[in-house]
Amino acid sequence: MQLLVSGQQFFPALIEAIEAALQEVRFETYIFHEDDAGESVLGALERAARRGVAVYLVMDGIGTPQIPKTWQERLNASGVRWQQFSPLGNFGMLIPGRWRRLHRKLCVVDCALAFCGGINVLDDFFELNHGRQPTPRFDFAVQVRGPLVKQVHAVMEQFWSRLQVTRQIERGQFGDARREFEHMGGRPGADGLARAQDKGDGDVHAGLLLRDNVRNRRRIERAYRQAIAHAKSEVLIANAYFMPGVKLRRALVHAVQRGVQVRLLLQGRYEFFMQFHAAKPFYGAMLDAGVEIHEYQAGFLHAKVAVIDGKWATVGSSNLDPLSLLLAREANVVVSDAAFAQNLRGHLNDAIQRHSSQLDKARFEHRPLWQRLKDRAAYTVMRLTLFLSGKDY
Repeated sequence: MQLLVSGQQFFPALIEAIEAALQEVRFETYIFHEDDAGESVLGALERAARRGVAVYLVMDGIGTPQIPKTWQERLNASGVRWQQFSPLGNFGMLIPGRWRRLHRKLCVVDCALAFCGGINVLDDFFELNHGRQPTPRFDFAVQVRGPLVKQVHAVMEQFWSRLQVTRQIERGQFGDARREFEHMGGRPGADGLARAQDKGDGDVHAGLLLRDNVRNRRRIERAYRQAIAHAKSEVLIANAYFMPGVKLRRALVHAVQRGVQVRLLLQGRYEFFMQFHAAKPFYGAMLDAGVEIHEYQAGFLHAKVAVIDGKWATVGSSNLDPLSLLLAREANVVVSDAAFAQNLRGHLNDAIQRHSSQLDKARFEHRPLWQRLKDRAAYTVMRLTLFLSGKDY
């Protein structure tokens, strides 16, 4: 089990694994951007397919709305099998059922090595709405070996088959859809804990947690709540978009009341209007309860990680907001291992001490009226979005 910090560590490890692939590569991402990072990953996938490796690529239809024609031609010519998950089309945003997204970032190579985290295929120094940045995006992924990889592979294989069935039905190919559906019927799931072995580190307990709209609607949120409920000394969470539901907020408050130090590392720089401002109304109750809120200032924080009591950790794609916890397909790895957890904790502590500012309760309560109006407007839009999607948060 290896922690990868930002794209600067993730992309070299990912590309090295793809270049060494002998049989199969499966890759899912929310954003696959046309930049240097995207070009390097695309090139590795192309080369793998050309040497006979079966390559499967899925990109989200909102995160990756436009795939350059030249890229499509290259994917097709090399033999990469690719799909775009739920493209919106002209009126997709008006249909609440189409708001469900593929937000997870997963890769499996030869059913022997897996990657899971929050890092999109996007240059570390580039923000889609802000252009080139002086500092890299703060984010994490994990590289995993052992039995857990088979679980990740089963999940990705089943998802690909479901997309195939959907496409065949849309095209009227009902016979092909039926055969594909029957073929995927008996495949194993990916719930629970498995033992993942990493060279040099011995055995660590790790599990794959999914969020989808079928069997795993609350699995990631429930794992957070259970871990927080058992915390004895420290809860440390870094999350890009923090708008937790009532039960999760209650778990954090109860932890403080038990004497647990609860620290949140959240975005300090504006990225998206709704996510940035809609989070603020949640801060007041957290600060009142004694939760520490630290806002990351060095660059853009995109992490979705946590460490509890220096022993339990999670790294993945799921934010603690309604879009992730109620609408998107997400994937997190949870790890019960002190060495791994302390490594992650060290990076988060460094970010808090060197690159963040702690939110002051009095100053927050007296922030300007125009800022509070923005916060309330964003929160109202978020609640309206949930109402239209039929979700209760």
